[in-house]
Amino acid sequence: MKNFLKNSGKKILLGNEGIVRGAIESGVQFVSTYPGTPASEIGNTFSLISKDLGIYFEFSVNEKIALEAGIGASFSGLKTLVAMKNFGLNVASDALMPFLYTGSVGPFVLVVADDPSCHSSAQSEQNSRGFSFMGHIPTLEPSDVKECRDFVKLAFQISSQFKIPVMIRLTTRVAHQKMPVDLKRVKRVSSKGKFVSDKKRFVTMPPRVLEMKKELLEKIEKVKEFAERSSINVIEKGKGKIGVVCSGVSYLYVKEALNGLDIPLLKLGFFYPLPEKKIKRFLKPLKKVLVVEELEGFLEKELKGHDVEVIGKQVLPEVGELTPELVKSALFRVLGKRYALKEFNLKKVKHLPRFCTGWPSCPYWKLFAAVKQAAPKNTIFGGDIGCYMIAALPPHSLYDYLSCMGSSIGIGHGIKKATNQKVIAFIGDGTFFHSGIPSLLNASYNNSNLLLIILDNRITAMTGQQPNPGMGKKGGEEDAVEIKIEDIVKALKVKNIKVIDQEEEYDELVRTIKRFLKKKELCVIVARRMCGLLAKRKMRK
Repeated sequence: MKNFLKNSGKKILLGNEGIVRGAIESGVQFVSTYPGTPASEIGNTFSLISKDLGIYFEFSVNEKIALEAGIGASFSGLKTLVAMKNFGLNVASDALMPFLYTGSVGPFVLVVADDPSCHSSAQSEQNSRGFSFMGHIPTLEPSDVKECRDFVKLAFQISSQFKIPVMIRLTTRVAHQKMPVDLKRVKRVSSKGKFVSDKKRFVTMPPRVLEMKKELLEKIEKVKEFAERSSINVIEKGKGKIGVVCSGVSYLYVKEALNGLDIPLLKLGFFYPLPEKKIKRFLKPLKKVLVVEELEGFLEKELKGHDVEVIGKQVLPEVGELTPELVKSALFRVLGKRYALKEFNLKKVKHLPRFCTGWPSCPYWKLFAAVKQAAPKNTIFGGDIGCYMIAALPPHSLYDYLSCMGSSIGIGHGIKKATNQKVIAFIGDGTFFHSGIPSLLNASYNNSNLLLIILDNRITAMTGQQPNPGMGKKGGEEDAVEIKIEDIVKALKVKNIKVIDQEEEYDELVRTIKRFLKKKELCVIVARRMCGLLAKRKMRK
């Protein structure tokens, strides 16, 4: 990783590493994140290099808190970057909306990674570009690794100039592609700023808050003028009366699909606010335009007001990632040419994802075996977000519901209040710290009697082995206070608590599940056994 900090030459980087490189070349001083694929490598990389550069870095316990910490750093004048995956933006939006009204002091960049086709995002195929319009946050969409680096630097420039947070929206194919990037100079920074009180600016209360919204909209108009002149909105000239408009990774699919066809093309690096004059200039000589974008047709809707036939989701899917084949098929339909979409007969995967095997193996094998042995027929099982999601698939086929971070407890509590059925909810240690604590507090306060099993495998495993407050470690292997889950559970006035190692105390786990299911009170089992991959890593060390 020391090689990553070189001041010259070329290095092959991931898109996420391009984000990091752009930030450190910009002199970023404060970075916070909550790990979530496809954005995980941003935090992982910062955790390894931040000390060498004097940057303050933290893995926060959830995305809202990561954003709030970043807001505090920005209010103190520091150059700040906060990163998260798409669902994290939902969690953080409560803090983001008023932040856009107050604006930033130190330049502020928010990186959000979407996951078309749900490669790592089981809950939904979220398109975070909708937040750009709702919150009025300037949004840039890089298409490759070099642009990841360059767009971060531009985002800091925009934020500094207009005193407004700027969002960079990635997708999985941008975050995880690789290419060589020219390295520019990086230097050590100071991570100490100064907060200067300004109640008129930082306190969002009526009637002042309405003035703040007006000021935000005025800023957006100035950013729009900047976007009109920006070199990241590129018109590529071509022949004919049919053109293409695209942004993000869709640009790469279009270039591959064109394969020598000389067609006018507009690549938008700015997704919001759009450079309307440049778009109008591009569309003026055209009769038709194909808008190529993944998921919902936001660009398509924005272009519909112009005097040109706009074609988008009539010929391109609104579900799943695009491919060069899909784009080529759509392009040929718009051009009135025949093109047979090729179907590839790929061999089907013979097995579904499963818990890690070998030795030491995943602790969840024994856990779910004990649960299935102990729970009576018709017990309702509630899943949550983490490695243990895999128990929804064969051979376990366990969960009756699975939604979002922390929801196993909340939904399970609702089912218990609505029915007389037995409910066992599962939540991992990282997810418990992220959003399970308020849910358990609510269940305790409202006299629920579900059984909660907290799977403490001593790490935030699913997103790449990042630390959490239960480990006694922070990013970069620094020591930290170890927060014991059972102490939190006791503080929430749960009377029935048992800490069990499912490998060493399998029979006791079975007996405890049976006993707790008979109680009329809230019960919690902390199943504590180290993640097999973490155990192997420690053995190698």
